Amino acid sequence: MDELSLQKVPYFFIIDFLAENIEIYKENEIEKSGLLIDFQEFSTSKNQQALNKEVAWKSYPETLERFKSGFDKVQKNIRLGNSYLVNYTRKTRIETNLTLEEIFYHSQAKYKVFYKDFFVFFSPETFVKIIDGKIFTYPMKGTIDASLENAAEILKNDKKEKAEHYTVVDLLRNDLSMVANEVKVDQFQHIDFIKTQQKDLFAMSSEISGNIKPEFEGKIGSLMKKLLPAGSILGAPKPKTLEIILDAEGYDRGYYTGVCGWFDGKNLDSCVMIRFIEKENNTLYFKSGGGITHMSKLEDEYQEMKNKIYVPIH
Repeated sequence: MDELSLQKVPYFFIIDFLAENIEIYKENEIEKSGLLIDFQEFSTSKNQQALNKEVAWKSYPETLERFKSGFDKVQKNIRLGNSYLVNYTRKTRIETNLTLEEIFYHSQAKYKVFYKDFFVFFSPETFVKIIDGKIFTYPMKGTIDASLENAAEILKNDKKEKAEHYTVVDLLRNDLSMVANEVKVDQFQHIDFIKTQQKDLFAMSSEISGNIKPEFEGKIGSLMKKLLPAGSILGAPKPKTLEIILDAEGYDRGYYTGVCGWFDGKNLDSCVMIRFIEKENNTLYFKSGGGITHMSKLEDEYQEMKNKIYVPIH
């Protein structure tokens, strides 16, 4: 990645959660690869016909008891002081009459990728952007059902959601400081509206920026190595929290919560691979979760995990 970015060669990359699998595609290799990409600044998707069928969508979340066993492990570690924010995720079997490719074409999101009948995601979350030597990140933490009265205000002022958001902003500010100077929070607790077929949601994000340190200029690979895994889908402190996640979740996240991005030869746009559907032995699984702090309530976290099992087709 460093070699290509130093040579200013445009490419697309995909990195899984544990940064064990990294795929790189130069612009002329993307079409052959079977990847379909639709980012804000870059798209390989062709015009697709209108969706002429009623969407069938059913999810089969695990029981509260099953969810609780990992949740309790997380809470125990938080009480012991091993972590103060853990992003706990689950995989849920789903059934739909949509193909992964149809989900890619007809869902609406900032970032969408369809990967060879293996997975599709429709992510609202930017990881990092690099624009003219400046680096930006937009951690997203905290969601709420938008149909509730005063939902945006409730989300902004909820003690638990606020604590989670402060923690992740602090973590990302700290992470960015490893690769950039003059790091600052430009926008705090911005509320985004996300429309979905199941329900509408509000999500809370912030903007943090800095000037890339000279030793990282043009080195996208070195930069990613420093910053991954993404703080918003891991927690803090990072090394110990990763251990807790691997123990509590008991399944392989794979590419879910990894990152992918497009480098155009000068600037970078990348996203966190969330809102993620994966095909495993002809069965579809939706991977979702949320941040756990010492204030988290079991039933609320279980509900949040289920709230995120949606497809933004409307």
